[in-house]
Amino acid sequence: SSGINAEYGGVKLGIMQRGLTDVPMIVFAKGAYHSISKLSYAGYNVVGLDWTVDPNIARDFVHISVQGNLDPCALYAPKEELIAKTTEMVRQFGVRNYIANLGHGIYPDMDPEHVRVFVDTVHSVSEEIMKKGDPYSQLYT
Repeated sequence: SSGINAEYGGVKLGIMQRGLTDVPMIVFAKGAYHSISKLSYAGYNVVGLDWTVDPNIARDFVHISVQGNLDPCALYAPKEELIAKTTEMVRQFGVRNYIANLGHGIYPDMDPEHVRVFVDTVHSVSEEIMKKGDPYSQLYT
């Protein structure tokens, strides 16, 4: 087994050895765009992506669910721009095996109204995609 699998898979193994059953786990390695494929084989359920990872590359190299990856600074943008960026992100990832999220943490001075716009946009675009049929639904299970 590869070093990354032994290193990260050990976390999941330790949980199982404590008698906990199948605890879903997300690995997030900021700036690790070069390792996202390896991370997807490390025993986790989801690979979290920072805002520097292109959604199309992520879909090509990660075989499990992904989470991310809007640049948190986008929440400072005017609402129309935030809606456009969020819409583009969700459309690029699709809705299958995808958790929409920021590509890193939220800043303490963030306007809660912009967070609401982000969440509402994720929901509305996801519903639109599901009505049309998710282009990734046949690729990811």
